[in-house]
Amino acid sequence: MIITRFCLKNWKNFREVDVALGKRMFLVGANASGKSNFLDAFRFLREVAENGLSKAVDARGGISSLRCLAARKTPDIALELAIDDIWEYRLEFGGKIGEAAELRQETARSRAGTDAEWKTVLDRPDKNDKKDPLRLTQTALEQISVNVDFRPVADFLKTISYQHILPQVVRDPQGFSPNPVHNDPYGRDFVFRVLNTPKKTREARLSRINKALQVAVPQFEGLDVTLDKKTGVPHLIVKYRHWRPEGAKQDESSFSDGTLRLLALMWSMFEAKGPLLLEEPELSLHTSVVQCLPSMFAKLDRARKKESRQVLISTHSEALLSDPGVGPGEILTLVLEENGTTVSTPEEADKESMRAGLTAADVFIPKTAPREAHQLSLFDIS
Repeated sequence: MIITRFCLKNWKNFREVDVALGKRMFLVGANASGKSNFLDAFRFLREVAENGLSKAVDARGGISSLRCLAARKTPDIALELAIDDIWEYRLEFGGKIGEAAELRQETARSRAGTDAEWKTVLDRPDKNDKKDPLRLTQTALEQISVNVDFRPVADFLKTISYQHILPQVVRDPQGFSPNPVHNDPYGRDFVFRVLNTPKKTREARLSRINKALQVAVPQFEGLDVTLDKKTGVPHLIVKYRHWRPEGAKQDESSFSDGTLRLLALMWSMFEAKGPLLLEEPELSLHTSVVQCLPSMFAKLDRARKKESRQVLISTHSEALLSDPGVGPGEILTLVLEENGTTVSTPEEADKESMRAGLTAADVFIPKTAPREAHQLSLFDIS
């Protein structure tokens, strides 16, 4: 299952968005254009399905922090998506500053196939909501007793995964959080997740990852994970070949930032089955490695024994988008304008340029460069 269409209204710096999505998408934009905010909309829906509307809104600082500053006559916030073009779900909410978020509209529709008629399976507010307005502080999505007619949507949203591994967090998870953390996107429980994977599956994944890592770090071999029985702390272990014939074993504390990030990125591709959100995967990696990331993601996805994953990647890396395998239908361009950020798919002229031999980097990086970026070199700080 993949998200085939995504719409936003008054979400953070997006006044209005309506875009089609494919199996792999690259979000291209300058700094502060809203790439992280766009990805966070998917995370928000996952958190609503898991923990409820109130918690998801409060975790982001309340309604005022979510509402687009350009929202005027229609200040309510809305998110809508289609899944495989056979499910549609829309959530619209609002509220006053300091008060709980309140449901304005919640609908779900389904159909048996892309040629079939749509059937409405949820339409709120309904008569029960009118009798008891307090019900509007909860979505049907988060309630298993209510979402039975569209539960595949709720289950699917819970599979969305966001990964933005920070190497320093992987090396010292307790230094950032002394309490146990589950499914932390920044890597506090990353090594535990590897360790807790069934042995046969874990060994198969680590073997594939080790082969790929050896391209970037030829000295690495025998990647594994082990539990320190004295401390109860798991460690990634690798044999590092050097001038001594027997080599030396190293754990994640000795891995470079780039090696840890690359390892975690590859593990993420195998780990689950829902949409995977990756934020600037090029960080800490050599340009020659970054150029190979799109094809590496494709190969790892084909190696999955489960169904393939939809991947949404935010970037402003020229190297990443120089891969000739990145097609125009995989690009979303984010441009910050006076009334918020616009999200657009390639124009026909862009597609024609790529058919003529230009890469996605050639076509789209110049479109997202800050107009006055050259002024930075002229800036006088005296």
